[in-house]
Amino acid sequence: MPAAPPGRSRTDSPARPARRRLGGVSSAPIVVHRPSLSGGRRVTVHRHGHDEFLGTAYSDHDLVVFLESAGVADPDALLDDPQWVQWRGGPAHEFGPT
Repeated sequence: MPAAPPGRSRTDSPARPARRRLGGVSSAPIVVHRPSLSGGRRVTVHRHGHDEFLGTAYSDHDLVVFLESAGVADPDALLDDPQWVQWRGGPAHEFGPT
């Protein structure tokens, strides 16, 4: 069987790139929680069997900084990918008070 192209495994669908893993997690590990009454959204990542609080994001920039510090490669590209980021309780990219 021929070797898989870079970034893919032999079991990946040709139309879907291989998933990048985050510390032992392979599915929707990042949660951006509902906006708080005062603004900002809690950000958690699920890895190693538990949820880890990364901080409170007040913008996409804050979110990207948190994800970079958690070891996520190219976090800008993942913000709109529901397999990686789940936006709860409000529209994606909105951080203002509810």
